Amino acid sequence: MNTIKIKRIYEPYESDDGFRILVDRLWPRGIKKADARIDLWEKEIAPSTALRKWFGHQPELFSEFETRYEQELANNPVSPDFIRIICTHLDTENVTLLYGAKDQKENQAVVLLDWIQNQIKQKAV
Repeated sequence: MNTIKIKRIYEPYESDDGFRILVDRLWPRGIKKADARIDLWEKEIAPSTALRKWFGHQPELFSEFETRYEQELANNPVSPDFIRIICTHLDTENVTLLYGAKDQKENQAVVLLDWIQNQIKQKAV
């Protein structure tokens, strides 16, 4: 069974990463595009600039950030296509969501992964 996982873009590429999607709106500092091994850069699925700046990676705002980001995802016109892309790749390989944030527990990729998994479960019902 293929899975979706999240990983900092600064971590080394692994053969079981499968289809690699950068889910940040901004290109991560210090990473050369030629070295990134990214299959898709989905800027539009990332939190809006206003939400990203409001959150500012402040742990005390994470719960509210999560709620607001999930609302953005629900209203984002690219979300259905994004889910389709992920499901298509999961048929044959793992999918890895790449992010640049230092905090590995409270970042947009954590929220996005949970949201994607819920979307896939709802489709399966």
